[in-house]
Amino acid sequence: MLSRLKSAFILSVGLLAAGLTVTTASAQQRYDERVYGGGRQSDLPSFFGAMFGTGGGRAIPRQTVSYPVSHAPGTIVISTSERRLYLMVAPGQAIRYGVGVGRQGFQWAGTKAITRKAEWPSWTPPAQMLRRRPDLPRFMKGGQDNPLGARAMYLGSSLYRIHGSNEPETIGTAVSSGCIRMTNDDVIDLYNRVRVGTRVIVTR
Repeated sequence: MLSRLKSAFILSVGLLAAGLTVTTASAQQRYDERVYGGGRQSDLPSFFGAMFGTGGGRAIPRQTVSYPVSHAPGTIVISTSERRLYLMVAPGQAIRYGVGVGRQGFQWAGTKAITRKAEWPSWTPPAQMLRRRPDLPRFMKGGQDNPLGARAMYLGSSLYRIHGSNEPETIGTAVSSGCIRMTNDDVIDLYNRVRVGTRVIVTR
């Protein structure tokens, strides 16, 4: 009897250990799918969205809209005055997202291209930002506390990015140092739709 109990105990411990032996990448992928729905709107209650940055209670819904401009499908157009990002999906049609933009003195306009994409990016504040905010960390690894959020798309050779955020309440406002911020579920959705080389047009 004791032998059988011992065998059962060893088996259960082994199964538990096997269940816990997962790679960081696969665990992170499951987390993304559970919390952000693989880029779809999270089904978590809105108060969880506000607390954890899932965008679950965002006031600016992602939607397909008429957008009568001549840009080719696949082009990203960001209107900083509207606090909106448009991804052209067909002639005269775009997916519209709410975004946060640069505060006064940090706004810009121009045409860039996405030169790099990163999942759960790390963050190294630039020197000029550290001079303004010496309290900031010199480096922060990717994760839930990182201000770049779940995804980042780097624009040209500049310091600007389109990225997620751990402050979803700032979407629709002008508070950044020039980067374009989105809710994490929106940035995952956009990230999955675009590729390196995508043209990005920023207007005021």
